[in-house]
Amino acid sequence: MRMDIDAGKLHAQIEAGTAPVILDVRSGREFAEGHVQGATHIPFWTLPARLSDVPAAKADPLVVYCGHGPRAVMAAAVLRVAGFQHVALLAGHWSGWIRAGLPQVVASQAR
Repeated sequence: MRMDIDAGKLHAQIEAGTAPVILDVRSGREFAEGHVQGATHIPFWTLPARLSDVPAAKADPLVVYCGHGPRAVMAAAVLRVAGFQHVALLAGHWSGWIRAGLPQVVASQAR
């Protein structure tokens, strides 16, 4: 079953310190140009080999996003097959986050 989380709701959870693990599966260049605060970066094509890098237990809630959706859908499928039980997609993905005017972290700010 596919679950989505609204960008505004996720932002409120980040602000409150109650956000789930957030996984950005875009390219390194895309991540450096801007990402959701607190997101862990694992490019979708490396995810099968890097499942141990996902900073969540299999029962923890996880939110996955990419630029527009296809990579996140594939990554979510990989995570579910690997046993992650609560995988949601960010509704609208990164493009929706930007359209909503929500804050972004760029690489120079992340350090």
